[in-house]
Amino acid sequence: MDYLDHLEAEAIYILREVAGQFEKPALLFSGGKDSITLVHLAEKAFRPGKFPFPLVHIDTGHNFPETIAFRDELVARLGERLIVGYVQDSIDAGKVVEQKGKNASRNALQTVTLLDTIAEHGFDACIGGARRDEEKARAKERIFSVRDEFGQWDPKRQRPELWNIYNGRIQKGENVRVFPISNWTELDVWNYIRRENIKLPSIYFSHERDVITRNGQLMAAAEFLNIDHEDVIEYRKVRFRTVGDMTCTAAVPSEAYHIDDIIEEIRLSKISERGARMDDKVSEAAMEDRKKSGYF
Repeated sequence: MDYLDHLEAEAIYILREVAGQFEKPALLFSGGKDSITLVHLAEKAFRPGKFPFPLVHIDTGHNFPETIAFRDELVARLGERLIVGYVQDSIDAGKVVEQKGKNASRNALQTVTLLDTIAEHGFDACIGGARRDEEKARAKERIFSVRDEFGQWDPKRQRPELWNIYNGRIQKGENVRVFPISNWTELDVWNYIRRENIKLPSIYFSHERDVITRNGQLMAAAEFLNIDHEDVIEYRKVRFRTVGDMTCTAAVPSEAYHIDDIIEEIRLSKISERGARMDDKVSEAAMEDRKKSGYF
């Protein structure tokens, strides 16, 4: 066994622990490489049977079209259940207020929609693709991360995880976020994708598109970005290292058309993939603050 086999075996073990310990789990699916990798691992863990959980996508309405198209194609191929929570519904219901201004984003609004979706369907565990190498707040989080009855994360209430023993016991109203690939790095994920020949949305590979430079980052020139006369639209060769809401996900200049090129590019990179996420630049503790309020 090489190191990818060990990481795969650990992730499959965790997925099966979720199926064994919880009554109504769900897999949070964004259409990004990490959640796609989780789906692939779930196939290895549970096929030829059906998944013991649905896929759940929180749709901001500002997603990349390529990601939504890929999501629908993947779900159709899998024959699994997809539940979509819409941020627009939360806005229409008056539960959240849409941000105003040039840098407005719906990314933070997802938290309310996610918590409402969890409550509506009674999910007691939500599987996510977060990894410890992504960001310092995620580095502090356990694989089984308990959230209180309000969906909030308290770093001081984390449980010890010794010898791969995971404690999923919770009180009524609480739920657990589970991160099977927490111990993987970005490079691990890409090496696994290459080995397993996992298909990804096209925006992960170098392509040409209209972009604008905002706050020092290359952003896809989409209508959601409130483009005005100060913004200069350029046609550039880019790719996306991480996939999220179009209003907070920046591209990087890239000539990496193939997966081997991407892996080499990551090897040489000095910046984390989350360095291309505008939502993490709001403050030094932006991610931790969002997680404490119920974020993924």
